[in-house]
Amino acid sequence: MATCGEVLVRMLEAYGVDTVFGIPGVHTVELYRGLPRTRIRHVTPRHEQGAGFMADGYARVGGKPAACFIITGPGMTNIATAMGQALADSVPMLVISSVSRAHQLRLGEGRLHELPDQRALVGGVAVFSHTLLRPDELPKVLARAFAVFASERPGPVHIEIPVDVIAQPADHVDERPWPLPSAPAPDPDAIQTAASWLAESGRPLIVLGGGAIGAASEVRTLAEHIQAPVINTVNAKGIVPASHPLAVGGSGSCPDLRAELAEADVVLAVGTEFGETDYNFYADGDVQVGGRLIRIDVDLAQLTRTIRPSLAIRSDARLAMRALGGALTALAPAPRHGDARAQSLRERVQLERNPDFHAFFAAIRDALPEVVIVGDSTQPTYYACWYYETERPRRYFHSASGYGTLGYAIPAAIGAKLADSSAPVIGLIGDGASQFTIGELASAVEAEVPITFLIWNNQGYAEIKRYMIERQIPAIGVDLYTPDFLAIATGFGCHAARVETLESLRSELRAANERRGPSVLEAREADFLGK
Repeated sequence: MATCGEVLVRMLEAYGVDTVFGIPGVHTVELYRGLPRTRIRHVTPRHEQGAGFMADGYARVGGKPAACFIITGPGMTNIATAMGQALADSVPMLVISSVSRAHQLRLGEGRLHELPDQRALVGGVAVFSHTLLRPDELPKVLARAFAVFASERPGPVHIEIPVDVIAQPADHVDERPWPLPSAPAPDPDAIQTAASWLAESGRPLIVLGGGAIGAASEVRTLAEHIQAPVINTVNAKGIVPASHPLAVGGSGSCPDLRAELAEADVVLAVGTEFGETDYNFYADGDVQVGGRLIRIDVDLAQLTRTIRPSLAIRSDARLAMRALGGALTALAPAPRHGDARAQSLRERVQLERNPDFHAFFAAIRDALPEVVIVGDSTQPTYYACWYYETERPRRYFHSASGYGTLGYAIPAAIGAKLADSSAPVIGLIGDGASQFTIGELASAVEAEVPITFLIWNNQGYAEIKRYMIERQIPAIGVDLYTPDFLAIATGFGCHAARVETLESLRSELRAANERRGPSVLEAREADFLGK
């Protein structure tokens, strides 16, 4: 007899899931019965928030969802923050949780791990949440989840299963994956209109968000054809390589780039929500587009938010870019010297670079040219929002924008490394944020991942302290007791070292990349700034 839990893991494998992040509990052990008979790898975090952040980092680098096995009650409240981060950044994640027995749901009788309404609690941080009351429903519910990942704006999906249903017989369940729907294609008439506007434009501009990450080749071809400079958000870094002559980089919050958005006669925005932390980080007011705005997004609702488009096209980014490129081949745009515009914009943005942080990131890239940097809310990542660019997509992301969680980088970097073992991975985190999830160092040691955790130590919440002082607010709660991170790291079984110069940073990063297990490097702010 195969139980519902055993059939579930077999179906996850059939849908391509190869990694589960989970902490077994008495309510979820039946999910583990069938795992040894699959090729699915199980990784045990030290906290359910860590499980969610690991799945987030895994999906961002690997481009496909992992699953999380979570107990009811505290397990769900713990992972809710990670789900919120994933929802804000459109990251696919499948959360499978237990819940009280079917006949005990919502009775409030004080059962172990009981919540009054678990689905209501996570409904705001999930694309959808479903209670599986019979094993027979499993194929349809999983098909719906993977349809979201394949053809809609992705995000976390939550499926809760009563503990008695997990153990029910499920031999009769058809385990074959359902055919998944294709991503939405653009309306041909809208594409023709967009192509006509872009061909006639004298000052076109392309703006990319994370929703364009699967359309890198098509975006570059189109940008080259119409000679349009390209601005990207954090999640779109590398879609157009930083070395490309049309790549501007920077951030939509940069004054010069906000001005360019206002001066361009046609702006093509692909997969971006025009969110505050990407376009209005310093509260200068909503970004303005002076000319026609063409918005392309897979999410219908997104096309009616934030900023009014002149033309709204609901479509998968790759399909839209391919169709738009095809329509433009029949048109001959006038010479526009987009590379000169891009160079001018790039130079103006780079004039504002902090030389110390520029040297810091240059040393990282020099040591590990193909590095994946996973950032947290810490001083260097705020700099990276604007000034750090990559040659490939999925090589830089952080939690500092959008939802803005703390403690993200350590577990998310573990997930990133598990998704791509060939790429060097750095988790860049502050001394304050690191104390949220420092226990996940044990998970990294256990998984034997050669990963570097780089702790930027300014002995507290320095960015918040500066913000309070500027507004003449007493700096309360921001000067933290800072533990001995190197002793903690050594106690967990990591290699540990303090880096005090750019050369020692390069040397330690190269050495860390050759080790079997994780390394923790501490960089104190005073050693790298103002010298």
